[in-house]
This record gives sequence, C-alpha cells and structure tokens, in this order.
Amino acid sequence: MYLSHDEEAIYRGDQGETLRRMMEILVALGDIYGAERLVPVRSVQIAGVSYKNIGDAGLEWISDLEGQVVVPSILNPAGMDLFRYKEMGISEEFASKQQETIEAYRRLGVIIDCTCTPYQIYDSLAEGGDHLAWSESSAVCYANSVIGARTNREGGPSALAAALIGKTALYGYHMDHNRQPSHVIEAKAELEGSDYGALGFLVGKEVGDGVPLFRLRSSPTKDELKALGAAMAASGSVALYYVDGVTPEPPDPAANYDGCEKISIEKEEIEAVYREHSGSDADIVALGCPHCSAEELERIADLLAGQKVKKEMWVCTARKIKDACPDLVARIESSGARVFCDTCMVVSPATEGFEKMMVNSGKALVYLPGLGGVDAAFGSLEECIDVALGRKRS
Repeated sequence: MYLSHDEEAIYRGDQGETLRRMMEILVALGDIYGAERLVPVRSVQIAGVSYKNIGDAGLEWISDLEGQVVVPSILNPAGMDLFRYKEMGISEEFASKQQETIEAYRRLGVIIDCTCTPYQIYDSLAEGGDHLAWSESSAVCYANSVIGARTNREGGPSALAAALIGKTALYGYHMDHNRQPSHVIEAKAELEGSDYGALGFLVGKEVGDGVPLFRLRSSPTKDELKALGAAMAASGSVALYYVDGVTPEPPDPAANYDGCEKISIEKEEIEAVYREHSGSDADIVALGCPHCSAEELERIADLLAGQKVKKEMWVCTARKIKDACPDLVARIESSGARVFCDTCMVVSPATEGFEKMMVNSGKALVYLPGLGGVDAAFGSLEECIDVALGRKRS
C-alpha cells in the first residue's frame, strides 16, 4: 500500500508510539483488503464503548493511548445511562468501569455523545460522497445508504485509529465497484412502521453481506429506512442498500440488474415475523434500537397520553435528542415509562435482569438473545405500547 512521506514518518514512529500503533492498524487492514492508499475521512464513529463488551482488556488498551483525534469523532452507546444508571439496576462496580472507559475516550478528544444515530444530532458529520470511518452496524448502513456517504463497518480499534490519524484505508465501500447492487428485492406488500424492521430481518438472512436494491410499494420515512438498514445489518451483514426512487442511486444507475439475484417478499412472510415472535407475555418493553428520533418520541408520547404503564418500559434515545424535547420526555415519563440516554437494551447488562423483552426493532430481535441474554418478542409500536399498558388488542 502506498504511503506518503508524512504517513511513512508516522509509521516509523516519528510522531510517537500511539500514532505508530494506529498507523500500523490502518496499514494492516489496507494490506489485507488490497487498498492502494489511505483516504482522509470527514468523521468517525467509534464502537467498543460499553464496558460489558470490552471488559478490562479493552479499557486498558484505550487508556494507554495518547494524543487527540484530528477529525470529529463520536461514540457508540455505552452500557448504561451515564447519569441514571441506578434506575437501570446497574451496579456501582460496573458504573465505575464504564465511567473510566468514557473518560479514556474523553482524554483523546472524542465527543461524548454515546449514540448509534449520530446523524440525528449532527448534520455536519456526513454528506453524500464523504469518506467516513464509522463502526456501529446500523449507523454504517444509514450513512452509506440514506446519506450516500462511504464507510466500511469498522471495528473499535480501526475506527479509533482513523480518528487519531484522520484517514482510513481505501477499500470496500469506499470504492464505486463495491457499491453496485447484488440483489433485487421486491416487497409485495404495503409497509409501514415496524414492517420495515420485519422486512430487514428477513432480507438480511437472505443476502448476507450483499447489497440489496429494494422495489417497494410504499415510500419509507427516514426512521423507517433507519429500521430497515439496522435489521439487515443485524440479521445479515448488510452495510449498503438502495430503495428505488428514495435513496441515493448506485454509482451506475443505468446498469442492467439482470445478473442480480431476485427475491420476492410476500405479505404473509412479513406477518409471520410478528406471529412467530409474539410478546404479550413480555415482562419489559424497550423502544429505541436504533435510538429514537424526536418524531418517534412524539409518537410514543401520543400513544401513552393519559395512561399508566403496567410493565417496565424503556425508551432509548441520544441525550441531545432528549435535551431538545423536554416536553415529550415529560409526557412519556408521566406514564411511568423511562427515557434513557447513552445506552440501549442490546449493550447494557441491565437487560439481563428480565426474561422476555418486547421490541419494535428487527435489530434488537436478532441481538437480544445472544448479546442481552433475554428472549425477544417483536411487534409494532402500537402493539408494544399495548403490552406495556397491559391492554389486550382486539
């Protein structure tokens, strides 16, 4: 892989041991994937934040690093709400380790906004055509697909390396030829809300790490696109998708897709996801995977208006979203539900205290049994609210 004179100097260690190690990570990735050179990135989103996932070894590795990030860099969700962790049932021992992890990133100049939806709180992080180094699977999918930026699905160390160097290796989804569709998906149903999570749950299993192009009968909102990509990234490894007439086009939109595998998703298949993962017996309802937008908070507040939940209910969002919507948060919490920030049900050990969690997220449906140690149920937002309220649907 070609390195400029300045990059070679960093690789030799002329700018210190931390930057030498970071450049070593980027060069190793470039060599593995056949990158010709490094490319500057506009922003970075770093995984490896929850102490539940990184443990003492990860905390020690981060704490040993020195220097300052050179591009805007933001964190993935942590293992707890950084201020209300006691309400989640988090132990003081875990909380202490989690705060140490956050402070280690803070010392490196990383922005302490722990969210899987950085695009919802900072417009300046990514625009169409920008090269990025983002980590969280749903954020990567959204950046590539909805924003039209270019990023691979970075690991925590490689993302942090990109943040400190300001560059990443030029391979994978940074290249036009890797951004062409591999599958054409026709959804033979009118979709809304959580149906997009169900669709993504099904399609991710079918396409793996492919690049699906959707032909839909309905026009999804940004929140629905978020849910679609998040589910596919979890049930498969999708990092880029297209929705005909909705998202930015492929690099060669005039290409003939006859060589793509064709997949049809019937209405009955969507309905089966709900049926096979019903959740009336769930002991907790959790929303916000990926983190809720302001529009989603408003919808939740409207559905809860004037009522009291009978079961534990969490709503997860970015702290800046919560701070910008105090009236919506107050309305939600007046029902007995709680709005938590900085974390989500997938990465927090607090989830392990429950037996079955109901979600409206295809991503959470995939991850909760393995990562959260809890059975998962799936329903629409309205169904989730009904379960939380102890109300039976007709």
